[in-house]
Amino acid sequence: MTPLIYLSRQTANHWLVGQNSEKFAEWVTQFLAELNSLTASGNLPRLLLVEPDPIQFLARFLAACSVGCPTFFGNPGWGKAEWEQVLTLVQPHLIWGDTSIVPGWDSTKAEQNTLNTAAAEPQPNQGWIMIPTGGSSGKIRFAIHTWETLKEAVQGFQQHFQVDQVNSFCVLPLYHVSGLMQFLRSFTSGGKLVILPFKAVESGETSEIAPSEFFISLVPTQLQRLLSHSLLTDWLSQFHMVLLGGAPAWNELLQAARSQQIRLALTYGMTETAAQIATLKPEEFLANHNHCGKVLPHAQVTICDRLNYPLAANQMGKVTIQSRSLALGYYPETDFYRVLQPDDIGFLDEQGGLHIIGRDSDKIITGGENVFPVEVEAAIRATGYVTDVAVVGVGDRHWGQVITAVYIPKHPTTSADNLRFALSDRLSKFKQPKHWIAVESLPRNAQGKINRKQLHQIAVNGLATRSTDSAN
Repeated sequence: MTPLIYLSRQTANHWLVGQNSEKFAEWVTQFLAELNSLTASGNLPRLLLVEPDPIQFLARFLAACSVGCPTFFGNPGWGKAEWEQVLTLVQPHLIWGDTSIVPGWDSTKAEQNTLNTAAAEPQPNQGWIMIPTGGSSGKIRFAIHTWETLKEAVQGFQQHFQVDQVNSFCVLPLYHVSGLMQFLRSFTSGGKLVILPFKAVESGETSEIAPSEFFISLVPTQLQRLLSHSLLTDWLSQFHMVLLGGAPAWNELLQAARSQQIRLALTYGMTETAAQIATLKPEEFLANHNHCGKVLPHAQVTICDRLNYPLAANQMGKVTIQSRSLALGYYPETDFYRVLQPDDIGFLDEQGGLHIIGRDSDKIITGGENVFPVEVEAAIRATGYVTDVAVVGVGDRHWGQVITAVYIPKHPTTSADNLRFALSDRLSKFKQPKHWIAVESLPRNAQGKINRKQLHQIAVNGLATRSTDSAN
């Protein structure tokens, strides 16, 4: 079914809560006319969609999908260096939306050359939807999706949770797969959609809806903030389901949510899989399970050893994914062939529950022992001495790498000695940090993921400063 058929069905349903659904349909028609005038010669320009207004973003997205223009999503919050990287990679014929956001973009010249260059240059395939990923690592890539791969993810979601209509309360960015999929679940299933900035929700704006009829998706840092307000905690506990993903959640946070009877559904997924491919159902979460749940019907997960041979239940290895929702590759290459091996290490238990241990590239090898930062971070959080923490390995001539904790102390008087003592019976000695660096903030993106490159530099600089101070 095409986007415009879904639109005609939804318009009469007043599906955009707090918005004018008829006006939305008019915008789609208006934007569709713009694109049709550009493609009259038969050429499809590469679009870089940069639109901070969420409703207009969605209207432009549907118009682009209807015409089949290859469309790249832009993050309005990118800085100059990131825009330079994206423009070099994408070489768009048209920045569609708010061109003032993109530094150095000559829209007049670009639009004059659009049709000529569209014919002369290599083109992405018709209907490709390029969603940005990897910005936290310093290198932005675009995962290549299509309307069909995104729809497969929606259908897998519906089957897993046995729901026909999906009502979504979206506080995540629509240019990110986590926000986009909330829209698509509602739009294609005949459900309703609420879009509110998270800051508005945090300040008490929650919309006139019945939360028990809605799904809401959060990242761990957002959940932590909502749980610090009693009224918002009560509001959150009324939702049919609270999908939690984007970054690893810590045990203290999960216990706090469980104590408030919040119906959390822990998820595992990524941009490349069109969001979640495994999800723990709320009933299992409330029964004290903390893993990622069972794999959704549209996907298959296998745990493999270093030679890519499948492993049995409870054996730890590389996560290998096959899915009908899998991206075709990273632009401009289509190289996934329906199989993806992300950087994750984990295992499947005997009931088919997926457990993620950590990222292989984040693994610290210290004195010949393997240590995953997520385990150390969880133990440090459980001490109650920090408001946030991230662990990284720093090169060392004797140990290979030394475990270094970069943390935000909960109280000014919290010392490294306090933390060392609190960890003495929580972690094996080789897993305990040798260095502690207190900071005021950590380099996390909007989804709560830590920028490991920046974190490593903070740790290196912090240790170098100590060495200089001690030398003086």
